[in-house]
Amino acid sequence: MAQMYGYVRVSTREQNEDRQLVAMQDFGVQEDKIFLDKQSGKDFKRPAYRRLLKMLKPEDTLVVKSIDRLGRDYEEILEQWRIITKERQAAVVVLDIPLLDTRQKERDLTGTLIADLVLQILSYVAQTEREFIRQRQAEGIAAAKAKGVRFGRPPAERPALFQEVLEVWHRKEISAREAARRLNVSHTTFQAWAEQ
Repeated sequence: MAQMYGYVRVSTREQNEDRQLVAMQDFGVQEDKIFLDKQSGKDFKRPAYRRLLKMLKPEDTLVVKSIDRLGRDYEEILEQWRIITKERQAAVVVLDIPLLDTRQKERDLTGTLIADLVLQILSYVAQTEREFIRQRQAEGIAAAKAKGVRFGRPPAERPALFQEVLEVWHRKEISAREAARRLNVSHTTFQAWAEQ
């Protein structure tokens, strides 16, 4: 018997998937047939998606809220679409774009062509948006660094004994590892301090 599955994805653990879950349930997807990943859409190495793909059989239907919930890589979206519709022989329904509903078996050649074009355009837009996000992040980081904002952990405070231990180490009376042990810091931290 054909099954209907839903796939929901949010990019981070802080994002809320409720909007997508409600859309799935409104469409008739049973709660226990919805697969959820809290992971970036940059690739398809997502555990829930992988499990779902293995379960898809001919005549099953995969429902997603929007094409960018499936992924954000142009080539990968097209490849996954091919795997789902051709290899698995399952249907795909994109709720936000009624044209992307492969359940319509009676669709003529023109309808199929239009659906393929829409898929390609939306996949391209999804990847372009991902690249814009990455570019905006890089620009934001560069601007913050230019203003003197420091990223990462603040540098560790050097212990009061540092100068004394450093001089003993410079005279080669102790190893760098011993110096680090005396200062109660890691070997790499001592090496970084010694090089400054």
